[in-house]
Amino acid sequence: MENENYKLPENAGRELKEGEEYKPLLPAGSSPKEATVYSVLLGVLMTVIFSAAAAYLGLKVGQVFEAAIPIAIIAVGLSGLLQKKGALGQNVIIQSIGACSGAIVAGAIFTLPAIYILDLEVSFWQMALSSLLGGVLGILFLIPFRKYFVKEMHGKYPFPEATATTQVLVNGEGNRKGALTLLISGLVGGLYDFLVSTFGTWSETISTRMTAWGAALADSHKLVVKNNTGAAVLGLGYIIGLKYSLIICCGSFLVWFVLIPLINIFGGESVVDLMNSGSMASIASMSAEEIFSTYARPVGIGGIATAGIIGILKSFGVIKSAFGLAVSEMKRKDGKETNVERTQKDLPMTIIVYGIAITILLAYAFFVFGTACNWWQAVIALLLAAVIAFLFTTVAANAIAIVGSNPVSGMTIMTLILTSLLLVAMGVNGNLGMVAAVLIGGVVCTALSVAGAFITDLKIGYWIGTTPAKQESWKFLGTIVAAVTVCGVMAILNKTYGFSGENALVAPQANAMAAVIGPMMNGGSAPWALYGLGAVIALILNWCGVPALAFCLGMFIPLELNLPLLVGGAVSWFVSSRSKDKAVNEARQEKGTLIASGLIAGGALMGVVSAILKFANVDLFLYDWNGSHGEVMAIFPYLALIIFVISYSMHLDRKKD
Repeated sequence: MENENYKLPENAGRELKEGEEYKPLLPAGSSPKEATVYSVLLGVLMTVIFSAAAAYLGLKVGQVFEAAIPIAIIAVGLSGLLQKKGALGQNVIIQSIGACSGAIVAGAIFTLPAIYILDLEVSFWQMALSSLLGGVLGILFLIPFRKYFVKEMHGKYPFPEATATTQVLVNGEGNRKGALTLLISGLVGGLYDFLVSTFGTWSETISTRMTAWGAALADSHKLVVKNNTGAAVLGLGYIIGLKYSLIICCGSFLVWFVLIPLINIFGGESVVDLMNSGSMASIASMSAEEIFSTYARPVGIGGIATAGIIGILKSFGVIKSAFGLAVSEMKRKDGKETNVERTQKDLPMTIIVYGIAITILLAYAFFVFGTACNWWQAVIALLLAAVIAFLFTTVAANAIAIVGSNPVSGMTIMTLILTSLLLVAMGVNGNLGMVAAVLIGGVVCTALSVAGAFITDLKIGYWIGTTPAKQESWKFLGTIVAAVTVCGVMAILNKTYGFSGENALVAPQANAMAAVIGPMMNGGSAPWALYGLGAVIALILNWCGVPALAFCLGMFIPLELNLPLLVGGAVSWFVSSRSKDKAVNEARQEKGTLIASGLIAGGALMGVVSAILKFANVDLFLYDWNGSHGEVMAIFPYLALIIFVISYSMHLDRKKD
């Protein structure tokens, strides 16, 4: 079935009336091309490319962009250029396999770089297995919830990312304009960030310290404003949008403009070693950045962990309902569905149950032979990891379905705290204990990340009419490829930049994880008072109806990485609100999303190229120029980049204007 005028049914985005049924574009009675040699190989290629790009960007700014939309655009563009028939179903498979990149990357880079930060001895394959086992568990845990989220709750969840990706796949059939827009913006973003990271043509960050009054204010009152000028980060802010970018920044504003100055005022010359690090520096002698890392960031960690617990409590009904659907299917003979339409066929429930059992056994073996845990310690660690991963699966899927972002980092921090407490209580501490805690945390974090992202793929397939079982089956291949790729990229980036110290990649989540488990495993105590303050803030935010997770994320990600998100969100709002014609605004917003995706993909990919050059000792950086003129110079290309995004987004065909 091929038709250049594909359009989603009118009831695709709303709740169904009594007796009404949603019928996908590819009818249940049809046999579309889906998993072919072409779609599988291209999906694997996309997984490798976007795993590398997402790993670099995530370790740099703490935000992993979802590759679903760029991959969908590339798939549509290639099918058009190759004039392939039956491309729609194949493009869904390409997107579904390729999307493993962002999910596995998020799970890996939020935890595993802590191994390098803590200077621990862990092999490449230990890290890869941690990501792989977590990814497989995430897929298996989510499948029983598929019908609940994508069918039973049809029209009740907006699924923002799934909606955008589906529109690209459906409307892009035979249309090369989207691919061209992505290519142009990708070249702009790639060249822009390459000039910064490789040559240092201008500074990557501008701050108020470049002025005399700003430097004085930073020294005396610990007040400083910083903004990253990267193209990829600007594009990320555009896609996140003004609302959530503002909420995230409000968390940063509370920390940098209230907490840090107050800590400086009341701390003064006192020395408070909350993390038992042995540091004897007084608070007054610290920079704003040092106060942030030592005292303010743990507040955000406590808030994130509490927001995750709130999410579980709110989703208890979801767990109960979805579990009931899974149990009812298990009662059928052999766990197989009978007389089920092609578009609703999942992998048999028996395969899911046996798959979970086998994966848990493999995870147990991994905990015994890959960490310092003995057999009974591994049992306790495994039960903790499995229960948390299963419970938080619904939280991750729910978050993706509503706002399109997965609160995986906060849930993982809570896992690490509980895991560290248990391991220490069982006598596993020191470096060996830290290795065990990080690897266990990596399994849980990746499971939650994959589960949250996979619900997007399944919703796309539901709207279009592909076979769920085929998406579920090939997702495992993408998981294997992504796990190996991201761990290889992390090793290269660690040798090139490192993840701690001056000029290192920021890796904010991994540094937060290291800050949690390091003191606990070395005989110290965690800063429970600061965690408690964060918990109180999260509870107040939840009571006020403010998304606590987004706010608390802003509290522990550095200001210079949050402020450009707000800039990008403001650009998105401006582009989508200038016309009195709603259709024009929507068209401009959609084009801007393609441009932002191009900036992200181009900037991140060229960042990897720059890292490889540095890894090969090819140093082209203009240190003297950057140090003397970099910050002032950065203002002009940054403004030019913003103007480019606005003007290119608002330039539509005259018929649309």
